[in-house]
Amino acid sequence: MSVCESYDTPSRSIPRVAGTQEPPAATIAAGTLRGALAQAQEKGVALAHFNVADLVLLKAVFSSAQQLNVPVMVGASDGEREFIGVRQIAALVRSLRDEFDFPIFLNADHTHSLAKAEEAARAGFDAVVFDASALPFEQNIRLTREAVDALKAINPAILVEGEIGDIGTGSEIHEEAPDLTKGLTKPEEAKRFVESTGVDILAPAVGNMHGMLRSMVKGETKKRLDIKRIAEIKSAARVLLTLHGGSGTDDEDFCKAINAGINIIHINTELRIAWRRGLENGLAKQKEEVVPYRILSSAVESVRQVVDSRLRLFNRIQ
Repeated sequence: MSVCESYDTPSRSIPRVAGTQEPPAATIAAGTLRGALAQAQEKGVALAHFNVADLVLLKAVFSSAQQLNVPVMVGASDGEREFIGVRQIAALVRSLRDEFDFPIFLNADHTHSLAKAEEAARAGFDAVVFDASALPFEQNIRLTREAVDALKAINPAILVEGEIGDIGTGSEIHEEAPDLTKGLTKPEEAKRFVESTGVDILAPAVGNMHGMLRSMVKGETKKRLDIKRIAEIKSAARVLLTLHGGSGTDDEDFCKAINAGINIIHINTELRIAWRRGLENGLAKQKEEVVPYRILSSAVESVRQVVDSRLRLFNRIQ
């Protein structure tokens, strides 16, 4: 029995923002991100979101998701899109979805300017995280509202995510944990933010943190989430919820968070660590090898193992 299967799954309903008319899951277009999220919520599971910055990561994520036959999201932040190319990553993901008729969706993660958000929307991204969370609350509301209007004008089907609270920065290895207790999201703020901006998805601060502590990489410590706060935010905001900074989180907390209302879980640092370890292993085993795909196959497999374990946990697969 997997960890998540040990918990009762509450009945699910599609969240509806006040003043909107959300169609039932059965009528939502098949093969869309909105449809995949609606189905996941009804099943009591979460969509896994993995950041990708090269073909090694994308290949590993797609291979694992395809093998388990579960929908998956891949994301690219501002820096990752700058490296791999906005239209290039969009074309790669689209080619996988079209050729294999598989539900893989692309998200513009942590986008801090409207210009870059619009660039992603025009390139065909399925979702955009417009992140103005570092700004004062009222300014965050105003800018996010403007982003929602602008992005929906480009593509009415695109999903726009907003973020409130403080979860730190950088999907990297940190020596010390920042004090994020003052930046936790309040349910009443979440409700107001969602109603004022019209976002499709909300990313709250609920004890999560970008990156991992070195002690987490060693397996000595785990992140712990404020499950009660997640449930209160879900009840107040009535919207799809994303958990950013999932790497290094306790498995039991992941399961409780899904039950409390989390719909999307981001994993990035765990993949980056696996990528590096796999690459180092490939180079160590083949000291004279110069053919890239022979060396990189170790990195693909290393990342794939992490992706597989997370997909199984979030989708309640033994």
